Amino acid sequence: MASIQHSVTVILGCISLLVSHGIAGKMKIVEEPNTFGVNNPYLAQGNRLQPKVTPSPVSGPAHLHRLSGKCFSLTESMYKYELCPFHNVTQHEQSFRWNAYSGILGIWQEWEIANNTFMGMWMREGDACGARSRETKVIFVCGTKSKLAAVSEPSTCVYSLTFETPLVCHPHALLVYPTLSERLQHEWDDVEQSKYEGLITEQGYNNLLKDIFEEAGLLKSQKVNVNRNEVAADLEMDSSLQKCTEDVQKLREEVQRLQAVLRQHNIPFTPTHNKSKDPAAVSDQHLRGDIGLIDLH
Repeated sequence: MASIQHSVTVILGCISLLVSHGIAGKMKIVEEPNTFGVNNPYLAQGNRLQPKVTPSPVSGPAHLHRLSGKCFSLTESMYKYELCPFHNVTQHEQSFRWNAYSGILGIWQEWEIANNTFMGMWMREGDACGARSRETKVIFVCGTKSKLAAVSEPSTCVYSLTFETPLVCHPHALLVYPTLSERLQHEWDDVEQSKYEGLITEQGYNNLLKDIFEEAGLLKSQKVNVNRNEVAADLEMDSSLQKCTEDVQKLREEVQRLQAVLRQHNIPFTPTHNKSKDPAAVSDQHLRGDIGLIDLH
């Protein structure tokens, strides 16, 4: 009896192995891809988003500097918005679609300033949106705790974020003048005095203030950096060209003087000046680097 039970057990075991092997042989195992595309929400942000520019240095009111290095998020509908003050603003579609959108809405660039007040911080040079780049203005309002409170898109590719924080509840929290160095404060005082005395126009006043804010790092400088070596080389080339032109003119005058002397003494001479041999004509004909061919016969 025992041997019969043992035989049955062995047979059942073999049948089980055969069935399992047969099923496994027909089963196609599909592994989940290790990424849902470049926008996989489980990947680090640095692997998904490629910024165009580097964020500007931290600037503005010192009490807001503590927000640097922190991020605040808000989810609306299917999108999660994330604000990292003094760094960037991003948008992430809360979906596992293969091409779920995840992008940069702006990178920290400069403050918006009006009437001695920081009106907001501008995040620019975000992802492409047609022929332009996305940009975002972050507006600070008083609140009981620091949080991203609202997101809107007033115009195509331009976003507006409302950030609540107790850091701006003091009435002087967003004043510009106290954030400047003593030297720049004195310069601002001089500008105000000049405007009061009518020594400068409104446009001149605004331009001078803009220069002060740029020097303080509050605005992105629009000045073009000039390579001094290139400028010196250009000046040297211009000087050489001018000298050559002056030398040619002196030679022409000398030729004309000598011809006049020969005529005065009735000495015959054969003029060699013609259009094809005129130095000026030769110069005009070879302005693109063609040195031309000289006939030696």
